[in-house]
Amino acid sequence: MAGIRLQPEDSDVSQQSRAVALAASDLVSDDDRSVAADSWSIKSEYGSTLDDDQRHADAAEALSNANLRPNSDYSSDKDEPDSEAVSSMLGFQSYWDSAYADELTNFREHGHSGEVWFGVDVMEIVASWTKALCVEISQGRIPNDVDAVKAEAGELDDKLLSSWSVLDIGTGNGLLLQELAKQGFSDLTGTDYSERAVNLAQSLANRDGFSNIKFLVDDVLETKLEQEFQLVIDKGTLDAIGLHPDGPVKRMMYWDSVLRLVAPGGILVITSCNSTKDELIQEVESFNQRKISSAQELEAGKDEESCREPPFQYVSHVRTYPTFMFGGSVGSRVATVAFLRK
Repeated sequence: MAGIRLQPEDSDVSQQSRAVALAASDLVSDDDRSVAADSWSIKSEYGSTLDDDQRHADAAEALSNANLRPNSDYSSDKDEPDSEAVSSMLGFQSYWDSAYADELTNFREHGHSGEVWFGVDVMEIVASWTKALCVEISQGRIPNDVDAVKAEAGELDDKLLSSWSVLDIGTGNGLLLQELAKQGFSDLTGTDYSERAVNLAQSLANRDGFSNIKFLVDDVLETKLEQEFQLVIDKGTLDAIGLHPDGPVKRMMYWDSVLRLVAPGGILVITSCNSTKDELIQEVESFNQRKISSAQELEAGKDEESCREPPFQYVSHVRTYPTFMFGGSVGSRVATVAFLRK
């Protein structure tokens, strides 16, 4: 990947100053590099319940009507976006099949767990912050834009969290689900379109004492899952989708699929290194407007007045990631944002 996106520390940073492309080799090591991981592509070996051409056509039409800038289009001092940043091998299933084949071999021969995308520190922050958010929501408190998520550990936490069904899309080696299990979640499912990733995740979970975690082969863009989940986690999947040559269309399809997976009243938590908090919020608002417009068109010939609410509402974001100064802007390399399914 050619660069990483500077994540603004707060919403006061202007669009120009917060979207700064940095050379990854100057900022991070190979171990800490913020790459779009746990990826997906549109095509699954298990096929689709919908016609692929129609899905592409619907998404392309919606994209053309939406005021949405592809988030893989890095802002920089160049007149044109860096082509390497816009698309990448990370957007293809073949890349991940190969990568997880190597990691599965390393696990079997040496016991290695594999790469932790975005790093262990980010994974632990995502897990603990998500726990605090879910505890607050379980107790009837929904944070707003100005309030940080705050929840102290209590005896009721495990009981509250045990009722949350959790789905990790693009689970990779499944280590995030293990971290969530340590936080008290127990109904945990991870999906990945790479069968080798699922084999690795299940092997690691069994070895580490988390055999209760379920892992399934499933492509989020053509999901066969019929269950709705109260908490859906995405750590790098949307990033990888955006790195495919057809990224903008696939991102539209992603939101249609995720809408079916998050139960009403549930939470979607996205962690990204390619999109800032504000860009993720804007993408969700564009999706909301598309769904509302579609509902209004369907009801156009009826006497009833359309009263559709936006399907997703911004709730909160992680404020505790390490920050740095670059080009006069203060930001971080990763953004984690939560949305409430209405």
